[in-house]
Amino acid sequence: MKTNPGRFFEDYEVGQVIRHAVPRSVSGGERALYHALYPARHALYSSNEFARASGLPDSPIDDMAAFHIVFGKSVPDISLNAVANLGYAEARWLRPVYPGDTLRSESEVIGLKQNSSGKTGVVYVRTTGFNQHDLPVMEFVRWMMVRKNNLDAPAPEAVVPQTAAVVDPSDLVIPAGLDFSHYDFGLAGEPHRVGDYEVGERIDHVDGVTIEEAEHMMATRLWQNTSKTHFDATPRADGKRLIYGGHVISMARALSFNGLANAQMIGAINAGSHANPCFAGDTVRAWSEVLDRAEVDAPGVGALRLRLVATKGGEAFTLKGEDGKYLPHVLLDLDYWVLMPV
Repeated sequence: MKTNPGRFFEDYEVGQVIRHAVPRSVSGGERALYHALYPARHALYSSNEFARASGLPDSPIDDMAAFHIVFGKSVPDISLNAVANLGYAEARWLRPVYPGDTLRSESEVIGLKQNSSGKTGVVYVRTTGFNQHDLPVMEFVRWMMVRKNNLDAPAPEAVVPQTAAVVDPSDLVIPAGLDFSHYDFGLAGEPHRVGDYEVGERIDHVDGVTIEEAEHMMATRLWQNTSKTHFDATPRADGKRLIYGGHVISMARALSFNGLANAQMIGAINAGSHANPCFAGDTVRAWSEVLDRAEVDAPGVGALRLRLVATKGGEAFTLKGEDGKYLPHVLLDLDYWVLMPV
Protein backbone atom coordinates (compact mmCIF):
# COMPACT_ATOMS: atom_id res chain seq x y z
CA MET A 1 0.00 0.00 0.00
CA LYS A 2 1.44 3.33 -1.05
CA THR A 3 -1.31 5.57 0.27
CA ASN A 4 -1.31 6.75 3.87
CA PRO A 5 -4.34 5.72 5.98
CA GLY A 6 -2.96 7.64 8.96
CA ARG A 7 -2.10 6.37 12.41
CA PHE A 8 -4.75 4.88 14.66
CA PHE A 9 -4.73 4.82 18.44
CA GLU A 10 -2.95 1.46 18.64
CA ASP A 11 -0.11 2.80 16.45
CA TYR A 12 1.21 5.23 19.09
CA GLU A 13 3.75 4.59 21.85
CA VAL A 14 4.77 6.90 24.68
CA GLY A 15 8.18 8.38 23.86
CA GLN A 16 7.69 8.07 20.11
CA VAL A 17 9.10 11.10 18.20
CA ILE A 18 7.61 11.85 14.78
CA ARG A 19 9.18 14.28 12.29
CA HIS A 20 6.39 15.71 10.15
CA ALA A 21 6.66 16.00 6.40
CA VAL A 22 6.48 18.98 4.05
CA PRO A 23 8.21 22.09 5.45
CA ARG A 24 6.38 25.30 4.62
CA SER A 25 8.04 28.52 3.43
CA VAL A 26 5.97 31.48 4.59
CA SER A 27 5.27 34.55 2.46
CA GLY A 28 3.16 37.66 2.66
CA GLY A 29 0.41 35.61 1.06
CA GLU A 30 -0.28 33.93 4.40
CA ARG A 31 -0.83 37.34 5.98
CA ALA A 32 -3.15 38.49 3.20
CA LEU A 33 -5.23 35.32 3.32
CA TYR A 34 -5.34 35.32 7.11
CA HIS A 35 -6.68 38.88 7.11
CA ALA A 36 -9.18 37.96 4.40
CA LEU A 37 -10.48 34.99 6.38
CA TYR A 38 -10.68 36.71 9.76
CA PRO A 39 -11.35 40.31 10.85
CA ALA A 40 -7.75 40.59 12.10
CA ARG A 41 -6.62 44.18 12.64
CA HIS A 42 -3.87 44.21 15.29
CA ALA A 43 -1.40 46.89 14.17
CA LEU A 44 1.78 44.94 14.90
CA TYR A 45 0.75 42.32 12.33
CA SER A 46 -0.58 44.80 9.79
CA SER A 47 2.21 47.36 9.44
CA ASN A 48 5.97 47.02 9.00
CA GLU A 49 6.40 50.61 10.20
CA PHE A 50 4.38 50.01 13.37
CA ALA A 51 6.40 46.85 14.07
CA ARG A 52 9.70 48.68 13.53
CA ALA A 53 8.59 51.46 15.87
CA SER A 54 7.97 48.67 18.41
CA GLY A 55 11.53 47.35 18.10
CA LEU A 56 10.98 44.49 15.65
CA PRO A 57 12.71 44.24 12.28
CA ASP A 58 9.41 43.90 10.38
CA SER A 59 5.80 42.92 10.88
CA PRO A 60 5.63 39.23 11.80
CA ILE A 61 3.04 36.74 10.59
CA ASP A 62 0.07 36.66 12.98
CA ASP A 63 0.79 34.40 15.96
CA MET A 64 -2.22 32.19 15.25
CA ALA A 65 -1.23 31.85 11.57
CA ALA A 66 2.16 30.52 12.72
CA PHE A 67 0.33 28.19 15.11
CA HIS A 68 -1.91 26.87 12.33
CA ILE A 69 1.08 26.14 10.08
CA VAL A 70 2.95 24.26 12.82
CA PHE A 71 -0.25 22.47 13.85
CA GLY A 72 -1.17 21.59 10.27
CA LYS A 73 2.16 19.86 9.67
CA SER A 74 1.36 17.46 12.52
CA VAL A 75 -2.13 16.44 11.38
CA PRO A 76 -1.26 13.69 8.85
CA ASP A 77 0.81 11.89 11.49
CA ILE A 78 -1.09 12.71 14.66
CA SER A 79 -4.77 13.41 14.10
CA LEU A 80 -5.75 12.19 10.62
CA ASN A 81 -8.07 9.68 12.31
CA ALA A 82 -9.05 11.88 15.23
CA VAL A 83 -12.66 12.17 16.27
CA ALA A 84 -11.98 15.54 17.91
CA ASN A 85 -9.16 17.75 19.15
CA LEU A 86 -9.83 18.01 22.88
CA GLY A 87 -7.52 20.57 24.40
CA TYR A 88 -4.24 22.49 24.65
CA ALA A 89 -1.74 23.34 27.37
CA GLU A 90 1.75 24.81 27.82
CA ALA A 91 1.76 26.56 24.44
CA ARG A 92 4.50 29.16 24.12
CA TRP A 93 5.52 31.38 21.22
CA LEU A 94 9.32 31.31 21.27
CA ARG A 95 10.23 33.71 18.44
CA PRO A 96 8.31 35.62 15.77
CA VAL A 97 7.79 34.15 12.30
CA TYR A 98 8.52 36.47 9.37
CA PRO A 99 7.81 36.20 5.64
CA GLY A 100 10.68 34.19 4.19
CA ASP A 101 10.93 31.79 7.14
CA THR A 102 10.50 28.07 6.52
CA LEU A 103 8.65 26.11 9.19
CA ARG A 104 8.67 22.42 10.02
CA SER A 105 7.24 20.44 12.96
CA GLU A 106 7.94 17.40 15.07
CA SER A 107 5.92 15.79 17.86
CA GLU A 108 6.65 13.55 20.82
CA VAL A 109 3.95 11.24 22.17
CA ILE A 110 3.78 11.97 25.91
CA GLY A 111 0.62 10.14 26.93
CA LEU A 112 -1.97 7.52 25.94
CA LYS A 113 -5.26 6.45 27.48
CA GLN A 114 -7.81 4.11 25.90
CA ASN A 115 -11.44 5.07 26.39
CA SER A 116 -13.86 2.74 28.13
CA SER A 117 -15.70 1.98 24.87
CA GLY A 118 -12.57 0.30 23.51
CA LYS A 119 -13.20 2.02 20.16
CA THR A 120 -11.12 5.18 20.71
CA GLY A 121 -8.38 6.54 22.91
CA VAL A 122 -6.79 9.83 23.85
CA VAL A 123 -3.32 10.62 22.47
CA TYR A 124 -1.22 13.36 24.11
CA VAL A 125 1.62 14.98 22.14
CA ARG A 126 4.07 17.84 22.53
CA THR A 127 4.58 19.51 19.15
CA THR A 128 7.44 21.90 18.36
CA GLY A 129 7.75 24.12 15.31
CA PHE A 130 11.21 25.03 13.98
CA ASN A 131 12.40 27.60 11.46
CA GLN A 132 15.01 27.17 8.73
CA HIS A 133 17.79 27.64 11.29
CA ASP A 134 16.43 24.75 13.40
CA LEU A 135 15.46 27.28 16.06
CA PRO A 136 12.13 26.58 17.82
CA VAL A 137 9.43 29.14 17.04
CA MET A 138 6.69 27.64 19.22
CA GLU A 139 5.70 24.56 21.21
CA PHE A 140 2.44 23.23 22.59
CA VAL A 141 0.84 20.20 24.17
CA ARG A 142 -2.43 18.96 22.73
CA TRP A 143 -4.58 15.90 23.16
CA MET A 144 -7.13 14.36 20.85
CA MET A 145 -9.52 11.42 20.68
CA VAL A 146 -8.33 8.98 18.00
CA ARG A 147 -10.14 5.98 16.52
CA LYS A 148 -8.85 2.43 16.88
CA ASN A 149 -8.54 0.42 13.67
CA ASN A 150 -8.09 -2.96 15.32
CA LEU A 151 -10.65 -3.10 18.12
CA ASP A 152 -8.92 -6.23 19.48
CA ALA A 153 -5.60 -4.44 19.98
CA PRO A 154 -4.77 -4.46 23.71
CA ALA A 155 -5.11 -1.21 25.63
CA PRO A 156 -1.73 0.36 26.44
CA GLU A 157 -0.77 1.26 29.97
CA ALA A 158 -2.55 4.52 30.69
CA VAL A 159 -0.17 7.49 30.87
CA VAL A 160 -1.76 10.92 31.38
CA PRO A 161 0.85 13.70 31.46
CA GLN A 162 0.67 16.42 34.08
CA THR A 163 0.74 19.86 32.48
CA ALA A 164 1.05 23.23 34.17
CA ALA A 165 -2.28 24.94 34.76
CA VAL A 166 -0.73 28.28 33.81
CA VAL A 167 2.47 29.22 32.00
CA ASP A 168 4.44 31.25 34.55
CA PRO A 169 4.91 34.85 33.35
CA SER A 170 8.65 34.45 33.88
CA ASP A 171 8.57 31.73 31.21
CA LEU A 172 7.02 33.98 28.57
CA VAL A 173 9.53 34.58 25.78
CA ILE A 174 9.62 38.26 24.82
CA PRO A 175 10.75 38.84 21.21
CA ALA A 176 14.20 40.39 21.03
CA GLY A 177 14.00 44.17 20.82
CA LEU A 178 10.28 44.49 21.61
CA ASP A 179 9.75 47.95 23.06
CA PHE A 180 6.39 49.66 23.61
CA SER A 181 7.89 52.79 25.22
CA HIS A 182 6.85 54.93 22.23
CA TYR A 183 3.71 53.00 21.37
CA ASP A 184 1.27 54.89 19.11
CA PHE A 185 -2.18 54.28 20.62
CA GLY A 186 -3.87 56.31 17.89
CA LEU A 187 -2.58 54.05 15.15
CA ALA A 188 -3.30 50.95 17.24
CA GLY A 189 -6.97 51.86 17.49
CA GLU A 190 -7.66 52.03 21.26
CA PRO A 191 -6.14 53.86 24.28
CA HIS A 192 -6.24 51.00 26.82
CA ARG A 193 -3.08 49.83 28.60
CA VAL A 194 -2.50 46.79 30.80
CA GLY A 195 -3.30 48.85 33.89
CA ASP A 196 -6.69 49.84 32.49
CA TYR A 197 -7.94 46.25 32.81
CA GLU A 198 -9.09 44.94 36.18
CA VAL A 199 -8.92 41.29 37.18
CA GLY A 200 -12.47 39.92 36.92
CA GLU A 201 -13.49 42.46 34.27
CA ARG A 202 -15.52 41.03 31.40
CA ILE A 203 -15.63 42.42 27.88
CA ASP A 204 -18.32 41.69 25.30
CA HIS A 205 -16.63 42.00 21.91
CA VAL A 206 -20.03 42.77 20.34
CA ASP A 207 -19.50 41.64 16.76
CA GLY A 208 -20.32 38.27 15.21
CA VAL A 209 -19.30 36.37 12.08
CA THR A 210 -21.32 33.58 10.50
CA ILE A 211 -19.11 30.62 9.57
CA GLU A 212 -19.18 29.71 5.88
CA GLU A 213 -18.40 26.22 4.56
CA ALA A 214 -16.09 27.38 1.76
CA GLU A 215 -14.11 29.79 3.93
CA HIS A 216 -13.45 27.25 6.68
CA MET A 217 -12.26 24.67 4.14
CA MET A 218 -10.06 27.26 2.42
CA ALA A 219 -8.50 28.17 5.76
CA THR A 220 -7.91 24.55 6.72
CA ARG A 221 -6.31 23.82 3.33
CA LEU A 222 -4.17 26.94 3.70
CA TRP A 223 -2.58 25.40 6.80
CA GLN A 224 -2.28 22.03 4.98
CA ASN A 225 -4.42 20.45 7.70
CA THR A 226 -5.63 17.17 6.17
CA SER A 227 -7.98 15.97 8.94
CA LYS A 228 -10.80 14.13 7.18
CA THR A 229 -13.53 15.41 9.48
CA HIS A 230 -13.10 18.97 8.16
CA PHE A 231 -13.66 18.02 4.50
CA ASP A 232 -15.54 14.74 4.16
CA ALA A 233 -19.17 14.92 5.27
CA THR A 234 -19.91 11.22 4.76
CA PRO A 235 -18.49 9.68 8.00
CA ARG A 236 -20.74 11.74 10.29
CA ALA A 237 -24.32 10.61 10.86
CA ASP A 238 -25.52 14.21 10.51
CA GLY A 239 -23.72 14.64 7.18
CA LYS A 240 -21.87 17.74 8.37
CA ARG A 241 -18.24 18.77 8.17
CA LEU A 242 -16.74 19.70 11.53
CA ILE A 243 -15.23 23.19 11.55
CA TYR A 244 -11.51 23.13 12.37
CA GLY A 245 -11.15 24.30 15.97
CA GLY A 246 -8.30 26.60 15.01
CA HIS A 247 -10.67 28.43 12.67
CA VAL A 248 -12.85 29.21 15.70
CA ILE A 249 -9.80 30.32 17.73
CA SER A 250 -8.65 32.71 15.02
CA MET A 251 -12.16 34.08 14.53
CA ALA A 252 -12.57 34.71 18.26
CA ARG A 253 -9.11 36.25 18.58
CA ALA A 254 -9.83 38.59 15.67
CA LEU A 255 -13.23 39.55 17.09
CA SER A 256 -11.55 40.40 20.41
CA PHE A 257 -9.88 43.40 18.74
CA ASN A 258 -12.97 45.38 19.76
CA GLY A 259 -11.96 45.99 23.38
CA LEU A 260 -8.47 44.47 23.22
CA ALA A 261 -6.88 46.24 20.25
CA ASN A 262 -3.61 46.64 22.15
CA ALA A 263 -3.31 42.94 23.03
CA GLN A 264 -0.75 42.80 20.26
CA MET A 265 1.12 39.51 20.71
CA ILE A 266 0.13 36.12 22.11
CA GLY A 267 2.76 34.92 24.57
CA ALA A 268 1.26 31.60 25.65
CA ILE A 269 -1.85 29.46 25.79
CA ASN A 270 -2.35 28.12 29.31
CA ALA A 271 -5.31 25.90 28.52
CA GLY A 272 -7.90 25.49 25.84
CA SER A 273 -11.00 23.42 25.22
CA HIS A 274 -13.23 23.03 22.19
CA ALA A 275 -16.36 22.79 24.31
CA ASN A 276 -18.87 22.00 21.55
CA PRO A 277 -18.64 21.41 17.81
CA CYS A 278 -18.97 24.24 15.33
CA PHE A 279 -20.67 23.85 11.95
CA ALA A 280 -21.21 26.04 8.91
CA GLY A 281 -24.06 28.45 9.54
CA ASP A 282 -23.15 29.03 13.20
CA THR A 283 -22.53 32.68 14.07
CA VAL A 284 -19.45 33.05 16.24
CA ARG A 285 -19.35 35.76 18.89
CA ALA A 286 -16.78 36.28 21.62
CA TRP A 287 -16.28 37.67 25.10
CA SER A 288 -13.23 37.88 27.36
CA GLU A 289 -12.55 37.84 31.07
CA VAL A 290 -9.41 39.35 32.61
CA LEU A 291 -7.74 36.70 34.80
CA ASP A 292 -4.41 38.27 35.78
CA ARG A 293 -1.77 40.89 35.05
CA ALA A 294 2.01 40.50 35.16
CA GLU A 295 5.24 42.39 34.60
CA VAL A 296 7.70 41.25 31.94
CA ASP A 297 11.28 42.20 31.19
CA ALA A 298 10.85 44.48 28.18
CA PRO A 299 10.52 48.28 28.05
CA GLY A 300 6.93 49.48 28.05
CA VAL A 301 5.58 45.92 27.82
CA GLY A 302 3.26 44.09 30.21
CA ALA A 303 1.31 40.84 30.15
CA LEU A 304 -2.41 40.29 30.52
CA ARG A 305 -3.93 36.87 31.16
CA LEU A 306 -7.30 36.48 29.47
CA ARG A 307 -10.07 33.94 29.10
CA LEU A 308 -11.43 34.11 25.55
CA VAL A 309 -14.81 32.45 25.06
CA ALA A 310 -16.35 31.86 21.64
CA THR A 311 -20.07 31.15 21.45
CA LYS A 312 -22.78 30.41 18.88
CA GLY A 313 -25.55 32.35 20.56
CA GLY A 314 -26.70 32.17 24.17
CA GLU A 315 -26.44 34.82 26.84
CA ALA A 316 -23.14 36.71 27.07
CA PHE A 317 -20.81 35.77 29.92
CA THR A 318 -22.46 32.38 30.47
CA LEU A 319 -20.09 29.42 30.35
CA LYS A 320 -21.08 26.34 32.37
CA GLY A 321 -24.24 24.93 33.88
CA GLU A 322 -24.86 23.86 37.47
CA ASP A 323 -23.46 20.43 36.61
CA GLY A 324 -20.10 22.02 35.75
CA LYS A 325 -20.40 21.15 32.06
CA TYR A 326 -20.09 23.68 29.25
CA LEU A 327 -23.38 25.08 28.05
CA PRO A 328 -24.41 23.98 24.52
CA HIS A 329 -23.75 27.39 22.97
CA VAL A 330 -20.10 27.56 24.11
CA LEU A 331 -17.63 26.67 21.35
CA LEU A 332 -14.26 27.60 22.83
CA ASP A 333 -12.77 28.31 26.24
CA LEU A 334 -9.20 29.61 25.83
CA ASP A 335 -6.92 30.79 28.67
CA TYR A 336 -3.94 32.74 27.29
CA TRP A 337 -1.33 35.46 27.91
CA VAL A 338 -0.99 38.51 25.66
CA LEU A 339 1.71 41.19 25.49
CA MET A 340 0.55 44.81 25.44
CA PRO A 341 1.74 48.29 26.47
CA VAL A 342 1.82 49.31 30.13
